[in-house]
Amino acid sequence: MKLGVFTVLFGQLPFDEVLKKVKAAGLEAVEIGTGCYPGDSHVDLDGLLADAEKARVYRAMIEDHGLTISALSCHGNPLHPKSSIAINDDEVFRKTIRLAERLGVSVVVNFSGCPGDSDTASYPNWVTCPWPPDFQEVLSWQWEKKAIPYWKEAATFAGDHGVKIALEPHPGFLVYNAETALKLRAETGDAIGVNFDPSHFFWQGVDVPSAIRALGSAIYHFHAKDSALDPQNVALNGVIDGKPYTEMASRAWLFRTVGWGHDLLVWKQIVSALRLAGYDHVISIEHEDALASLDEGYMGAVDILNRAILREPPVDAWWT
Repeated sequence: MKLGVFTVLFGQLPFDEVLKKVKAAGLEAVEIGTGCYPGDSHVDLDGLLADAEKARVYRAMIEDHGLTISALSCHGNPLHPKSSIAINDDEVFRKTIRLAERLGVSVVVNFSGCPGDSDTASYPNWVTCPWPPDFQEVLSWQWEKKAIPYWKEAATFAGDHGVKIALEPHPGFLVYNAETALKLRAETGDAIGVNFDPSHFFWQGVDVPSAIRALGSAIYHFHAKDSALDPQNVALNGVIDGKPYTEMASRAWLFRTVGWGHDLLVWKQIVSALRLAGYDHVISIEHEDALASLDEGYMGAVDILNRAILREPPVDAWWT
């Protein structure tokens, strides 16, 4: 395994400075945002697609710093009921796949997306309970008429370009846990897998190593991000919480940097579960901790993960 970082954390810095910063921290890879929710601070998507030499120079710059690209990421909602948003996010996604092929990057990260409740809707509708019966009708329509057809075609497109799609399970979208990820994969094929981010699983009450075991070889990329539940707020209102992330003291849970939600032992258990699942790619730090500065949260995660990661191949069981 290798340790890397999702560079949107340093979106305010020039890319060359980011690469120096990443290398100085002892990391080996970068994950780069190409648009939609992550933005595109460190890549000119259209420019690199239009000019093969420019793309070659871009990749060489990263390699000259001793780094590789773990994934290109364009988290968006290509199923959004507003056509302007859906069309834009789909276009960025397809351009990102083409750029990944050009740069020799094997994985593109996205969200599964969430439609509305009909073709006349304006906003996504995330169904979280089976009753009243309307919700089951909405959920069936979303999967059968929107998600499965879209992702079947997208899987074919990605496969034609030699790229794997890693959908990040995230509440608010149709794929939000292991079960929904495997459901979509069963319908669309193994071009579609998972970008596993434990922070979204922790607050839902999921045992992360168990989810990793269930997903197994479907895990194509991994985000190192933590979350912490507030026991008092959870005891009062449960974990479903629509309050803004800025209302930190009153929320049921918060995103935290690695180690500030769960300790070193838990992260060692996560890394061990990844190894048992056959994952041998990059652990990419994503820092969205509003209680920590950019650098302190980032370096805190680096410190914990350097003590948890298993970089070398496992030993043969010589004692048996």
